[in-house]
Amino acid sequence: MQEVTETKKQSFLSGLTGQIIIAMVLGAILGIILHNTISPEAAQAFSSKIKMLATIFIRLVQMIISPLVFTTLVVGIAKLGDIKTVGRIGGKAIGWFFTASFISLLIGLFYVNVLQPGVGLKLEHVDMAAASEVTGKTQNLSFDNFVEHIVPKSIVEAMATNEILQIVVFSIFFGLAAASLGDTVKPIINAFDRLSHVVLKMVNYVMKFAPIGVFGAIAGVFAIRDAEELVITYFKFFGSFLIGISTLWAILILIGYIFLKGRMTELLRRITGPLAIAFGTTSSEAVFPKLTEELEGFGVKDKIVSFMLPLGYSFNLDGSMMYMTFASIFIAQFYNVHLDLGTQMAMLLVLMLTSKGIAGVPRASLVVVAATCGMFDIPIEGIALILPIDHFCDMFRSATNVLGNALATSVVGQWESNKE
Repeated sequence: MQEVTETKKQSFLSGLTGQIIIAMVLGAILGIILHNTISPEAAQAFSSKIKMLATIFIRLVQMIISPLVFTTLVVGIAKLGDIKTVGRIGGKAIGWFFTASFISLLIGLFYVNVLQPGVGLKLEHVDMAAASEVTGKTQNLSFDNFVEHIVPKSIVEAMATNEILQIVVFSIFFGLAAASLGDTVKPIINAFDRLSHVVLKMVNYVMKFAPIGVFGAIAGVFAIRDAEELVITYFKFFGSFLIGISTLWAILILIGYIFLKGRMTELLRRITGPLAIAFGTTSSEAVFPKLTEELEGFGVKDKIVSFMLPLGYSFNLDGSMMYMTFASIFIAQFYNVHLDLGTQMAMLLVLMLTSKGIAGVPRASLVVVAATCGMFDIPIEGIALILPIDHFCDMFRSATNVLGNALATSVVGQWESNKE
């Protein structure tokens, strides 16, 4: 029995998840030591250099995403066979996404009102200039921009910029056209199928670099941030946020057990690695290829995975949604801007719609929060209040986004399996 336990410990430490956790701990230790022993200027220089490890890892993943989405989605839709089937699965997906988004927004709304983290908070030395980068992007949140993010003018441009939603639109048209032509295009579909497996094999090589990327990301943050000071200053904000995100996790996992029964345990085990990567790098996009592989290994058909995940990465960001209402009303509380329940519900609906059009926008959650504050006469510069702690919040919401998309894909996959 002891030998079995030792073997499990060794396999955990040698596995990807164990390596990532070790990398997080080592990165945090190194960052904290340097923060307390070298000058702020030297720490900033170190941070910018060591973060290159995370940048390299994320770029390696990004180079895979476009070909993976295109090839798997075209093959998946061609296998689905017709517009009716695509419409049925797409309808289930959108229904799930909007329901999950609404629940996430409500959780954020509930806890920020009950716990009131912004009431009576005193923050000194807030860097308002740092918010200009985010507030400058609020002009992107328009109907015109939403359409541009959906409809591609060039598939080459969409792939070059990793506009997942645009690639999805092109792939749907391509896949439906291929399906309508029947046996004559089978050689092309087979070629795409084989190409997708080559790309998935590349995923295994890229993921070996994940612990190094996570190490760089964590060390870079702790080198320039005084973790103890941040925790004390933002204790109420961060603590309230963690209560909200924990509630969202509990609800998502409960829903998973309702629909997937005992298989939910296996799903959680399979996505532990992707969750750890998303947490360490604050990028749910970084785990897209690995999550694709794990969900197919879980038993979800490749045609469902290839259809659901790209849509989910654009429309189903549960952690980000919860954070948006939480952060927006937190800023209002700090500035003593009273928002009655009707106004807050209107804000919730605005967030529900505007957040769907910002796929590919850097720091998307903060951009949406800034734009929403502007719409409801909340000082837009208040975004600077949450910038110091945002990275740590982003770790949790990125992991939550991965959990939400894995669950949505698995449940819809099971529904479709039951129909066959």
